Amino acid sequence: MSPDPSPRSLNLGILAHVDAGKTTLTERLLHLAGVVDEPGSVDAGTTRTDSLALERRRGITIKAAVVAFPLGDLVVNVIDTPGHPDFIAEVERVLGVLDGAVLVLSAVEGVQPQTRILMRALQRLRVPTLLFVNKIDRTGADVDAVLDAIRRRLTPDVLPMGTAAGLGSRSATFAAYRPDDRDFRERETVALAEHDEALLAAYVDGRDRTPEQLLALAAGQTRSAELHPVFAGSAATGAGVPDLVQAIGTFLSGAEPDPGGVASGRVFKVERGEAGEKVAYVRMFAGTVRVRQRLDLPDGRSGKVLGVQVFQDGTWVRAPEARAGLGARLRGPGAGRAGAGCGAAARAAAHHFPPPTLEASLRACDPAQGPALRVALAQLADQDPLIAARTGEDGRPTVSLYGRVQQEVIASTLAEEHGIEVEFSEASVLHVERLRRVGAAVERFNTPSNPYGATIGLRLTPAAPGSGVVFDMEVPMRDLPLFLFKTPDHFASVMSGHVERALSRGLLGWEVTDCRVTLVEAGYRSGDGPPSQRGPLPTALDYRGLTPVVVRQALVRASTQVCEPVLRVALEVPTADAPQLLRLLGRWGSEVIGQTATADLTRIDAQLLAARLHELQHQLPDLTGGEGVLEAAFDGYQPVRGEPPARRG
Repeated sequence: MSPDPSPRSLNLGILAHVDAGKTTLTERLLHLAGVVDEPGSVDAGTTRTDSLALERRRGITIKAAVVAFPLGDLVVNVIDTPGHPDFIAEVERVLGVLDGAVLVLSAVEGVQPQTRILMRALQRLRVPTLLFVNKIDRTGADVDAVLDAIRRRLTPDVLPMGTAAGLGSRSATFAAYRPDDRDFRERETVALAEHDEALLAAYVDGRDRTPEQLLALAAGQTRSAELHPVFAGSAATGAGVPDLVQAIGTFLSGAEPDPGGVASGRVFKVERGEAGEKVAYVRMFAGTVRVRQRLDLPDGRSGKVLGVQVFQDGTWVRAPEARAGLGARLRGPGAGRAGAGCGAAARAAAHHFPPPTLEASLRACDPAQGPALRVALAQLADQDPLIAARTGEDGRPTVSLYGRVQQEVIASTLAEEHGIEVEFSEASVLHVERLRRVGAAVERFNTPSNPYGATIGLRLTPAAPGSGVVFDMEVPMRDLPLFLFKTPDHFASVMSGHVERALSRGLLGWEVTDCRVTLVEAGYRSGDGPPSQRGPLPTALDYRGLTPVVVRQALVRASTQVCEPVLRVALEVPTADAPQLLRLLGRWGSEVIGQTATADLTRIDAQLLAARLHELQHQLPDLTGGEGVLEAAFDGYQPVRGEPPARRG
């Protein structure tokens, strides 16, 4: 008897700036679907998605959470994402597994800096997106003003789907336009014609399309991320939410399951179970993963799946397998790291995130907990690899950070989940090193300078900014130790890991990036070759030990240049205050890229050294009477002027 076919599923992201009400909206969606009897409350700490103690205490989302509800023949996996900019990597990890998204805005606060960052990320990855203007029941709600701001600051490609009435009161309502409403059909046709020349020609010729045809065109343009239907309502009272639910089924298409073939998926979240075991949230793209199945991992190893759970009837339940199209929780070593592929997708390129620009060391308040702190940080690095937990030469653990709120979250997590109170050093700017020229080195076995039973020759070549570290091989297969490694690809994967670890600390202690590392010579001792090549066969430890030696020699010959992070900042300030902002940026040596002004607001685009960001954030409210808005995004690295700093520790 063949197994039941997999249900069609939709991975839906709920995104918003802090306090726009996305977690409350998620609770309302679950309530409408009958998954929960009553919506949870952020203020009361009873929501299903904010499970961390700090999330409940602060009323913000820090880790992406997954729940599900049925919608007709569709299973909607809802992923509630963080809204604070310190957790943008957590958000972008989720974007890679989404079929569609709802971007939530407040009818009072409108378009915020984080809203623009999220919308740009959704547009870059072409994620079909609906907009929901929330909190129409709040005093000061102004849906028309928010729509105007959306068109000016996010995208002009929007289509309002109804009208809100009774704004600012608990009785506020949202009424969707009827498909046969002639005025609405006119606006709908104009919006669609922006991306449809055939429709534009028909419109000019006076040939009207039927409401059903226009709806199909609107759904198609939404799915191709060309059009964004806009709804309004209140997640707190439920106004407008049924219309949004209906739109999710109409405008967003779920993935067609492909349970055949090799299991393939991507991890978008990792946590620890009650027994301390690794639990990974995985989006399955193809195939089926089963309990006790071994999955390939990005580092060339494989791990066994010890347990599988799927979301059903409002909770995670154990299952013998998880099929393509579904979100699943996998337990055990086969779970992998956040952001990494697993199974057939293990070697696929991971999603690129803007790098953290700060780092700070930390210590356990109780020195006896030092070893436990290192174990706990290793587990946190599984959940968020970008914190890059590592130990400095001074023996103190160090983490990379996007901001100071993230530092608070790490401290709280260590205290509440691991029982370790910690103290952080002052965060400092995270630099990198780049090669000045090509450098090469080789260490051959059975020579006085090489105690290892292997030969490794490496060439380091400068590469384009933003390219990271790329490893390749230019050696014949006969020189590879395939008796130690299963395949040439396995050997290359292991060597790439050794190289990346060696480059994590350059000549001045910073990570070396943007270079191509080529294996140009390889060999190993054997028991039956010429006398000069004889000796004990090497082990994998020989390659692990020799690689950093050769990398260091090649780095010395290449020389490096220390570079500091640069941010692209967008400032929106009252026009009267713009001159003093421009003077401040000029004193700091920042390059102003663009400047546009309206009657009351001026937008300034500039490049800013990351080291100046905290100072700008501190001064902006005073310089603009609290009216200034700052948005910052990573824009690359530039060489440090003057004496290059060495890394602390």
